[in-house]
Amino acid sequence: MSDVEVPNGARVRLGVVDGNLRVGRNATIDADGAVRVRGAAEFEGNVDVVGDLTCRSFEADGGRVRVSGHLAVEESLSADDGEVEIGGTFRADSVDVDRRLRLGGAAETGRLEVGGRLEGDSTLTATAISVGGLLRLAGKLVARSLEAGGSVELADVELDALDVGGTVRLRGGVVRERIEVGGRFRADGVLSFGAVEVGGIAEFRERASGGDLEVGGVLRAEKDLSFEELEVGGVAEIQGNGNGQRVRIGGKLAVGGSLALTGRLSVGGRAEIRGSLTAGEVEAGGRLTAERAVVVGRTEIGGSLQTRAGFKGAEILLRHRSKAVGPLVGGRVTLERRAEAETIFGERVDLDRLARARRIVAEEVRLEEGAAVDEVVYVRSLAVEPGARVGNAQKVESLPPFPL
Repeated sequence: MSDVEVPNGARVRLGVVDGNLRVGRNATIDADGAVRVRGAAEFEGNVDVVGDLTCRSFEADGGRVRVSGHLAVEESLSADDGEVEIGGTFRADSVDVDRRLRLGGAAETGRLEVGGRLEGDSTLTATAISVGGLLRLAGKLVARSLEAGGSVELADVELDALDVGGTVRLRGGVVRERIEVGGRFRADGVLSFGAVEVGGIAEFRERASGGDLEVGGVLRAEKDLSFEELEVGGVAEIQGNGNGQRVRIGGKLAVGGSLALTGRLSVGGRAEIRGSLTAGEVEAGGRLTAERAVVVGRTEIGGSLQTRAGFKGAEILLRHRSKAVGPLVGGRVTLERRAEAETIFGERVDLDRLARARRIVAEEVRLEEGAAVDEVVYVRSLAVEPGARVGNAQKVESLPPFPL
């Protein structure tokens, strides 16, 4: 094999190179049809290749190497303290670029590492991608994993894992296992995910569905959101319907549609649900509002509870000074000291000291000192402690059908 050397500043026309190709600084190579290097292609400093290039391996040392056409590398492409720009399609077994890689056409590789910036105008297929700074890709990304230290802007994706230290914006697609973002995450299209963990803000502009979803700050979903467990440290807003197993919100929860859970809803502050609520258990530290609610297990309200059609639960507890607006329907309903309710339906209803209700319909009713009820309809027992007040009490053989 015969090697070819191109001196600094030279401009040459090349076709087939039987051996290795070594190119000096500020040189230009014009392709005679295409440059085909059967050995290694080595570049020093800034070099331009006008046309297509194929080689066994590609090595760049400093500067910027620009290939205006297609680039095919049988083995590895590396750029030590340098940049590589490819105008056409690109293929290599592996890629390691220190500073910047620019892809003009569709690209396919194995492991791809870029220390600084990776940009692409078309699709990219790789096994694993690692970028130290910015990643911007206009076409679809297919890979097992993507790690980036800075910000990422993507179109559609098909990934197993996405791990970004800064911000992420993508059109949509599938991330089968996990998404981890230190700052801000935004999906503009339909997204399917295994699990999501975002330190700051997470935004879903279209439907999103998947497994566990954890956000440290704010969650915004403009359409329906499906999940297994949802945990948000601050504020969660779902403009469509929410569907999952469990929800835990540190601050405020707002749902524009309905919220359907098989497990527990826990809200430290306020929960506003325009449609219906179904859940296994409910705990709200502040105010909970819904059109209607059906809870399989226990409900505990620390602030206020407001429904139009009613709230049904196996066990309902209104904490000290809490207030319920709308019918309460439960197996057991308890109002702690100074709590207030309108109409209560239940098997057993207990009003602690100074609690108040307008109407109670139940099998058994107990009123502590200072409790007050305008009307009581009961079947088995009515226990009224001294100082409690009942406006009208009626014992019946059976209770009328409860709402909900």
